[in-house]
Amino acid sequence: MSLFGGIEAGGTKFVCAVGTGPTDLRARMELPTTSPEETIGRVVKFFQNQAKHEPLAAVGIGSFGPIEVHSSSPHFGYITSTPKAGWRDVDLVGPVRRAFNLPVGFDTDVNAAALGEHQWGAARGLDTFVYITVGTGIGGGGMVEGNLIHGLLHPEMGHLRIAHDTQADPFAGVCPFHGDCWEGLATGPSLEARWGTKGQALPPDHPAWKLEAHYLALGVTSLVCALSPQRIILGGGVMKQASLMSLVRRETQELLNGYIQAAEITEHIEQYIVAPELGDNAGVLGAIALASAAAHS
Repeated sequence: MSLFGGIEAGGTKFVCAVGTGPTDLRARMELPTTSPEETIGRVVKFFQNQAKHEPLAAVGIGSFGPIEVHSSSPHFGYITSTPKAGWRDVDLVGPVRRAFNLPVGFDTDVNAAALGEHQWGAARGLDTFVYITVGTGIGGGGMVEGNLIHGLLHPEMGHLRIAHDTQADPFAGVCPFHGDCWEGLATGPSLEARWGTKGQALPPDHPAWKLEAHYLALGVTSLVCALSPQRIILGGGVMKQASLMSLVRRETQELLNGYIQAAEITEHIEQYIVAPELGDNAGVLGAIALASAAAHS
């Protein structure tokens, strides 16, 4: 069986793995995202060491963005207009391709995670769904009729402009591009900036979580109405707060107010808005799935 390398390239950390799927991860490494030169160098070295034991057939990369995903572009494989300091206009695919002379699959980290969940996790058997990660940023990806969502570029669901009552919540938001977009109001950094402490330090009954659930549900209802997904998967570090998922489900039902007449929402919301089954490995397993697709294209 062909062996694949997967890279989940995040703004906080990179996760690298070698294997064929969730039951066959033969090596895994996490490293902090520092400078492009240092981080990519450590990634290449990891796969070089692994390839000494067994050759790889392809490598897949799921990256934070925005990125250039169109292979016809001269900047294919680049991270483009990211707010991540030092990473703007960085070639991510090129160094990996030159080091190994292998096919490289490339997509957003959330599209990769969506692909992993479709193949092995919470989206098995579905052809239209959305995967959202809520952490340092908010990212969204998914499939429509069995195809990962692309188009002009790729989804940037985290930058949806959601309703913001500035009298009730005068917080300006943390997005350097848009201020109070979805990402600006509902990420880990926004929690910390608004309340003066990291989200994991806030108790379950803190008012932060009701407000967080409201903002997350505003984005979710927009995606329900725009894309009509068969399921919405909510992952990322912020979603690890124990009560948040149930709050988002309830708020989503209230915001939709009976308009979408589907039993999945009105009666079985706990099966409609769900956590990723692959957990913290959703992204890197999705990258392995990207590698497999690149090897067979």
